[in-house]
Amino acid sequence: MVFSPKAHPEQTVPHVSAGHGPAGAPVTDNVAVYFRRLCLGYGGARVLDNIDLDIPEGAFLPFVGPNGGGKTTLLRSILGFVKPEHGEIGFGRPEIKLGYVPQQKSIDPLFPVSLRQIVTMGLYRELGYWRRPDKTHRAFVSAQLEEMGLAEHEHKNYRELSGGMKQKALIARALVSGADVLILDEPTSELDTPSERDIIHQLLRLCREQGKTVLIACHGIQMALSVADRVCLVERSQAQIVPTAVACHFTAANLHFEMPPAEPRVQGADHA
Repeated sequence: MVFSPKAHPEQTVPHVSAGHGPAGAPVTDNVAVYFRRLCLGYGGARVLDNIDLDIPEGAFLPFVGPNGGGKTTLLRSILGFVKPEHGEIGFGRPEIKLGYVPQQKSIDPLFPVSLRQIVTMGLYRELGYWRRPDKTHRAFVSAQLEEMGLAEHEHKNYRELSGGMKQKALIARALVSGADVLILDEPTSELDTPSERDIIHQLLRLCREQGKTVLIACHGIQMALSVADRVCLVERSQAQIVPTAVACHFTAANLHFEMPPAEPRVQGADHA
């Protein structure tokens, strides 16, 4: 199976393959995150049941489905915020680092910090709360600010920034943390159209140019249609990676996905 950002005529995008093996099967090459017979729930209420997926490194994978269908729950389980009731969540490499990117509105606007200070918080995993960044750390932060087009705004107060700039700052913070896998929960929520396009462009670029794995919960299907050839469709306690066109059975009229038949699984074989 192949899924990646949609290629444009002027761009060459390397596709990454991943096979789907039965529960307990060896993990295929280049897998970033996998689920084996994963069951998730809250307070005894089952939300997701018997999920078995492989997500390859370098994938740009939108998670789509109706509100309350389990998209955020599945992503939060990768981060360890939701513990499995049954089954396994694993990573293809033990050194893979995760980076969570919340919605920009999650940061208290009264918190008196600069854009650069927000991004520097990504070093806390390495430095802890008391060590100060050295010259090398500061240069790395500057490089990520430049990467996200934020360098000229680094000394502005975070609350003075536009919603799009705030969201890019939170992405930069995840990059500073050294994340290989970026997990985002509706990062374009409440942004205007130009800002939404800019955020998606930046995420696609990180996927293509740096090999980052980007897992993004989406409120609707339109964004996924334009940028991804496959999505993770989450609905009725199930999750499958399907062609984006299949997910178009979702409509605003009935808020319902038509879950396609599962693809046959072949033990010990990859799907190209």
